[in-house]
Amino acid sequence: MNSPLLHIRDLTIRFQGNASPAVEGLSLTVSRGEVLAIVGESGSGKSITALSILRLLKSPPASYESGSILYSADGLTTIDLLQQPMGDLRAIRGGQIAMIFQEPMTSLNPVLTCGEQVAEAVIAHRHLSKKEAMAETNRLFQRVRLPDPDELFNKYPHQLSGGQKQRVMIAMAISCSPALLICDEPTTALDVTVQRDILLLLKELQRSENMGMIFISHDLGVVAAIADRIAVMRSGKLIELNDVHQLITNPVQPYTRALIACRPGAAEPGKRLPVVNDFLNPGVSDQASREGVESNPFMQPRNAFTRPLIRIEHLCMHYANRSRIAGQTEGSFKAVDDVSFEIMEQEILGLVGESGCGKSTLGKGILRLIEPVSGKIWFGDKDLLLLSNEEMRRQRSRMQIIFQDPFSALSPKMRIGHALDEVLKVHTNLSASQRKDQSIQLLEKVGLSSMHYPRYPHEFSGGQRQRIVIARALALKPALIICDESLSALDVSVQAQVLNLLSDLKKEFRFSALFISHDLSVVRYFCDRVMVMQAGRIVESGQAGQVYQHPEHPYTQLLLTAAPTIS
Repeated sequence: MNSPLLHIRDLTIRFQGNASPAVEGLSLTVSRGEVLAIVGESGSGKSITALSILRLLKSPPASYESGSILYSADGLTTIDLLQQPMGDLRAIRGGQIAMIFQEPMTSLNPVLTCGEQVAEAVIAHRHLSKKEAMAETNRLFQRVRLPDPDELFNKYPHQLSGGQKQRVMIAMAISCSPALLICDEPTTALDVTVQRDILLLLKELQRSENMGMIFISHDLGVVAAIADRIAVMRSGKLIELNDVHQLITNPVQPYTRALIACRPGAAEPGKRLPVVNDFLNPGVSDQASREGVESNPFMQPRNAFTRPLIRIEHLCMHYANRSRIAGQTEGSFKAVDDVSFEIMEQEILGLVGESGCGKSTLGKGILRLIEPVSGKIWFGDKDLLLLSNEEMRRQRSRMQIIFQDPFSALSPKMRIGHALDEVLKVHTNLSASQRKDQSIQLLEKVGLSSMHYPRYPHEFSGGQRQRIVIARALALKPALIICDESLSALDVSVQAQVLNLLSDLKKEFRFSALFISHDLSVVRYFCDRVMVMQAGRIVESGQAGQVYQHPEHPYTQLLLTAAPTIS
């Protein structure tokens, strides 16, 4: 093993107004040529640790109470990054230590082209001319395998897919051949195929440049594909550290075992997912988690579903292609192309595929949030496409949607109690006091309480916000719920809690669902049937277990091969 490139020693970080430290007594080392993964739930201190290395935490409110972050690029001279003048630190940022953030859209400047942004970093750190920087940017785009580098140089971030934007961020990060690369959840919410490609690319670049790498994730299945060692953090503390094989095959801490066990891919369909509390407090864990198949109402024999709730016939949805000049229309793009299927009463139908295949467009089209161009949507005895806007508004009380990002689905200016109350006010004749009582009952059904009623969305964790959105979707006791990637950005442990919650609520409210996801392992665990969508068409469908175990279409096989696993 090479000499340590970075040594975090007894680091404690606290934020003003918080009684407990965000990071406490943390000690870690990373060497050249090594990938150290840091895993844990949201709030465990992973990202704060990463940001502290480059002192990107605003101080105040952050303060470094103790410890040091020792960096040695050559193995001879060591500096403490916490003690460096800001001018010296700026030279290190990007030049010697680079960082890739979770969400490239918020990290890239929307008013500069992708090429300009990478060239700017090259000029700043390598002091090349503009012409030389443009040529180097083109070379970097080729190296991260971006298509048509010359054309992409002049494109803006919004014109790229999620995977392409992440590749631009990687190109920028490696532009100065850094000694240490920090990757903060770089594949969260990406398709499994794009995620696999990004992981392979990062590993290839790390090996070819002999870089040290810190890879942050909440998913042990992801880090198993790239890491040499894994550090597990909880509540700001390091609780377990080992090489990847030993930690996964023989975890010591109950929390580590929980992170491994609560992944849907590791669970048997029909049994409730274990959650972290089952491992930390086994004597008081929920009795339902030990009840096995009977506790999960989702997994029913196919012949248990006898009547269709909704029937889609030859649905087509097109987007107009716009010219870059004067916004002129140039033909159309077929987002949903002649799709037909049905969802039975109380059935959970999974819909999987990569970003851009038409999954979300189809879900929104069913609710006419986006208008289809042709086809039929039979809901009961009504074709929804023939209804007036007013008639459709009344039908939507029986059809609800849960979006991927609960924070953007809730108004930041509206207390969550009012968000629930608003739904009841529009669609029912309940009095104000009755609406409040029912809203509190909904919060309690999703594991919250009356004390949460007056709070704002920013006061909740991601998992809690998703519970609030679920409560709002259930307020009118709909017959159909469309879950549009509603779990993809959640920690695996929170994901398990939400899946169990949906299972319990399905039993009580007896709704049907279209469950949209890019993760076949989640769909296998959760859904009765599954449809696989590619380029706007359904290419395979069948029982979830059958499609998962014996996929027939090459595209389905590709999705399964790309999914991260713990072996």
